[in-house]
Amino acid sequence: MDDVLLVAAPHPDDETLGCGGTLLRARAAGLPVHWLIMTEIPAGEDIGGLTNKVRGNEIRRVSEEYGFASVTELKFPTLRLDVVARHTVVRAVCAAIESIKPSTVLLPWYGDAHSDHRVTFESLQACLKSFRSPWLRKTMAYEVLSETNFNLDRGNRSFDPTDFVCIDGLVEKKIEIMKLYSGQVEEHPFPRSPDAIRALAVLRGSQANRHYAEGFVSLFSVT
Repeated sequence: MDDVLLVAAPHPDDETLGCGGTLLRARAAGLPVHWLIMTEIPAGEDIGGLTNKVRGNEIRRVSEEYGFASVTELKFPTLRLDVVARHTVVRAVCAAIESIKPSTVLLPWYGDAHSDHRVTFESLQACLKSFRSPWLRKTMAYEVLSETNFNLDRGNRSFDPTDFVCIDGLVEKKIEIMKLYSGQVEEHPFPRSPDAIRALAVLRGSQANRHYAEGFVSLFSVT
């Protein structure tokens, strides 16, 4: 069975910060990669100078860079995903997943600081039960700079990667794509700086005996 990869992003940019190198590697291998975007900036709103129209253009450009097989936008309000009725979110997520039938799903870590990230994790979790998704072979959580590493609830929510994907030769392209998002990349010590993106890739690479890598927590795997 051919691999079909789905990456779920609470907001456009999370997919690139969390697993941009992995997506580029999958596309280079000829695998179909699908992008599920949970939220959008509501029409007429301005969030730090960012509008729905600007973000729409960014989504189009980023999608072209990755060569996604499909882009599904659920269009729930950004920063307010936790106030939407959960059954409404789950229904929309399940419908999107059922239409794609991915063998691999990448989703944000459930311990992230941002509530939109946590709702995304919980909603996908409800839709990825193996007995209802026979085509699913692997589910992994990715980490997002400025969210995963800013979680103050250490408990059992700390991100401790179990799986690594080598992204040697892909880090600069990942940063180039990230820069397509207005205002999301600034200079060090901003947590989403090019320096921080490279540093995290070096750290994860050192854990996997590679120059650069992205880390994941394996949530479900069947062979």
